[in-house]
Amino acid sequence: MKKLLNTLYILTPDSYLFFRNETICVRVGGEDKVSVPAISIESIVCFSQVTVSTPLIGFCGERGIGLVFLSPHGRFLGRVMGPVSGNVLLRKKQYATLDDAGFSADFVRTLLLAKIRNSKAVLMRSARTTSDQKNARSLYHAAEKLSSTAALLGDQTDVDSMRGIEGAAATIYFSQFDQMLSDSCGFHFETRSRRPPRNEVNAVLSFVYTLLSREIQSALESVGLDPNTGYLHALRPGRPSFALDLLEELRAPLCDRFTLSLFNKRQLSQQDFETDEEAVYLNDRGRRTVLTAWQRRKAEEVQHPFLNEKIQIGMIPFSQAMLFTRVLRGDLDCYPPFVWR
Repeated sequence: MKKLLNTLYILTPDSYLFFRNETICVRVGGEDKVSVPAISIESIVCFSQVTVSTPLIGFCGERGIGLVFLSPHGRFLGRVMGPVSGNVLLRKKQYATLDDAGFSADFVRTLLLAKIRNSKAVLMRSARTTSDQKNARSLYHAAEKLSSTAALLGDQTDVDSMRGIEGAAATIYFSQFDQMLSDSCGFHFETRSRRPPRNEVNAVLSFVYTLLSREIQSALESVGLDPNTGYLHALRPGRPSFALDLLEELRAPLCDRFTLSLFNKRQLSQQDFETDEEAVYLNDRGRRTVLTAWQRRKAEEVQHPFLNEKIQIGMIPFSQAMLFTRVLRGDLDCYPPFVWR
């Protein structure tokens, strides 16, 4: 199994990144602030206005170190890539499956069943731990509705119809998000809002979803797959549709549980957010808090349900990408999704 490496997050505006003696260095205002051994870094994520030297760009390309640029609010701007990795025959098989209606339908159905099951697990966990019996009953009832909704996927062979069922399941799930937030945390979810996020909880969800989607994209590229060839998400130029596909099964266990924990443990306060017209975003302090907790969370270990071995949470995107390549090569009959236990 691949070793989990670190992600270097650059949050300070006007930082200058450069390469020196096998280390990645950060300079701010003419003063060297950080020097990190390149061997320990898997990717660099730059927020705000950051300058990167040409030699470092070349080094990252040669070593396969991801270099991603995000806006201060976490919106994806672009990324620098080295030579495409992987076997051209593997990608040829991947592209061929896009025209295979049966393969696409089976994969999407498997993906969405896992997503709904993971969403149900989050609801059930919150129902077991809450002291509010009214909230517990509401959460259990929503979990039952998710089970009924998931059953509808079994008869579907059309991806568009499955998208509709997934939308209905998401509505049921997010209608209970406020019941999973502790009253003492002082924050409310209300409803899912994305572009832009309308409150603090949505701001953190969107931010963490962006982090995980970029990690999935890097994992797909590391095993030689094209992250743009989606089955659930429509194909669009420049859109990592396949990375967004795999994000669906991992949203609830990796992102939603993490976000709920941050608020319920009161690791975030109103001082961690800023308002821009009608939108709410994490400020610099809030981003640092979330990223520090995210790195710790990725280092924790869980039992992988299919591989039947303990892996670090940060390695789950890589494990799922690797399993999909085994499907394409014929080593597995169907894709085994990640289901949280």
